Amino acid sequence: MAKAVKLERVRNLGVVAHIDAGKTTVSERFLFYSGRIHKIGEVHEGATQMDWMPEERERGITITAAATTFHWNDHEMHLIDTPGHVDFTIEVERSLRVLDGAVVVFSAVDGVEPQSETVWHQADKFKVPRIAFINKMDRIGADHLAVIEQVKTRLGARPAFLQLPVGAEDQFTGMVDLLTMTQLTFSGEEDEAPSENTDLSSDLRVEAEVARTALVEAIADVDDEIAEAYLGGTEIDAATLRAALRRATIDSKLVPVLCGTALRNKGVQPLLDAVVEYLPSPLDRPVVHGTHPTTGEPEERPVDDKAPLAALAFKVAMVEGRKTVFLRLYSGTIAVGDEVLNPRLKQTEKISRLFTVHADRRERVEKIGAGYIIAAMGLKDFGTGDTVSSTKAPIMLERIDTYEPVISSAVEASSTADKEKLEDALKKLQDEDPTFKVRVDDETGQTLISGMGELHLDIIHDRLAREYGVQTRLGRPQVVYRETVTGEGTGEGHIERANPANDSEVLFGGATVKVRALPRGAGVHVLGKVPPPGPDVPGPLKSKQPMAVAAALEGLREAVNTGPDGYPLVDLEATLLAVELRDGVKTDVGWRIAAQTALRHALRAAKVALLEPIMDVEVVVPEEFLGDVLGDLSSRRAQIEDVGVRGVQRAVKAKLPLKALFGYATAVRSASQGRATFTMTFAKYDAWS
Repeated sequence: MAKAVKLERVRNLGVVAHIDAGKTTVSERFLFYSGRIHKIGEVHEGATQMDWMPEERERGITITAAATTFHWNDHEMHLIDTPGHVDFTIEVERSLRVLDGAVVVFSAVDGVEPQSETVWHQADKFKVPRIAFINKMDRIGADHLAVIEQVKTRLGARPAFLQLPVGAEDQFTGMVDLLTMTQLTFSGEEDEAPSENTDLSSDLRVEAEVARTALVEAIADVDDEIAEAYLGGTEIDAATLRAALRRATIDSKLVPVLCGTALRNKGVQPLLDAVVEYLPSPLDRPVVHGTHPTTGEPEERPVDDKAPLAALAFKVAMVEGRKTVFLRLYSGTIAVGDEVLNPRLKQTEKISRLFTVHADRRERVEKIGAGYIIAAMGLKDFGTGDTVSSTKAPIMLERIDTYEPVISSAVEASSTADKEKLEDALKKLQDEDPTFKVRVDDETGQTLISGMGELHLDIIHDRLAREYGVQTRLGRPQVVYRETVTGEGTGEGHIERANPANDSEVLFGGATVKVRALPRGAGVHVLGKVPPPGPDVPGPLKSKQPMAVAAALEGLREAVNTGPDGYPLVDLEATLLAVELRDGVKTDVGWRIAAQTALRHALRAAKVALLEPIMDVEVVVPEEFLGDVLGDLSSRRAQIEDVGVRGVQRAVKAKLPLKALFGYATAVRSASQGRATFTMTFAKYDAWS
């Protein structure tokens, strides 16, 4: 079994952040200082280990979550470097679902940015303990205190700042460790360890003692043992504070905060030490809960090799044309040749190979135990979010949430030969990415691909050519709309005609349906409120009512998925109020059709409205270009929500429809001489005047 260390010395962690905060640079330094790699690759040079896809190296961004393993201080680290761009937020979501802890990287200049908030709240959802790293302390405008305040106010977290920076901006040289009152000075050279000095200057010592007192008070607020010692005036040593801080971090009561500049090789080793000290091992996390796939009864599994197998398939990737499934093992063991159960499909498959992973390179293993992250081959029908379970003690774990696409485009092969390969390639890409959808338009016959943004579809287009050898043409991106109603309406449907399938039978049905609008995000609800027949209705007709109601409700549920314009219906309630009965009717098809007809009439009466994806946009721009950027946003019907200050720049927050943002990247660069940056995140579906 590939188990070099005890489980309490294992850390499953992710590095997450807003785009361009430096998380891939941090990950590269982790690998270098741990000895996993011997030459640092830089993002801006397209030479990093973790950004291994050609599309990542060309664009200087992370697209897919990359996994690796390294060792630090006799601990085994399983690291996942995640994307920062909103188009690939599913990669962050499914990574955080299976990780035990996370390092959240913030820019000392830009602070808490939109995608920082998104990943933070994703970590909140899964109760993932976090360490924060304030990066880019050497940049002009770096302000660690402003970042800490934003962590408090914007994220609702309780930061515990463990270090006092020494120097600022280009004079940043290191920090004082407030637990040991030791000054760490970094030369910036790759191979040089920091020098340590406990003899602080008088001014620095006074400042450090104030900061240490604030740190002890923060820990005392959430730990009774420290509070008692602090109030009693007892000197608290570093080991006691570390133990208390570890407890508070694992319980998500505090967030340890460190600082540095990864690109200049300052502060990375203390960050690695903090990962070991404060982030949990698999043994520190709660037991995993699920349900029995047959009975629905609650089940749980401890982190124990001797317990029945329970693992989650959190990522699917095509490696050299073969499907590879990334698994987080919560309990039990898994070995090459094992038969495992997919409770969703109620079928078993056999593990053919197991690998540990370093970015795009793999090392084969024969067996692995609880608490580990592994890649498996042979699981042909497993998808993202599926449970890998023991056949003798089945369990189904909670699936991974996904996101609905907001943008679509027609795709067609450039040649007849490519057309034959396109369908297979699109199917494989769908298997990998739950936010990527493919469908054929019934009216036009076009193949439509849908995703989370223009960049998402561009990457798909590039991958079709590079990985699958399929040359394609993309149509202009189209917005994926939703339909709803704005009020209430009632409609009737009636059918009476010969059954095309059997001339001796009559298709008959009658139904009355009412629809009404629901609040945004309420979903679609189908109800049946058909009163029983009155006393004057003959018995044979009464006996027809259960069949008629069931058929009408079935037809209503089928029809309520799509609106009059062909888009999905959302946020409404459809109620079956009545069915018309007739004796001698032998088939229930008529009532299904009647209910669907009644729904169409009710939708018209309730006034159907189109909802479009509304995006939250933040533009960070130098002051001199602010007016041009605001003018351009106004011309796009933007709703400006805030114009604030971000370091030495201005930050504009706005809401506007996705369709108004097509081509915005080029427009904002033009309006700011290339100096503005912007991010957009999906906010909601709504009408926009």
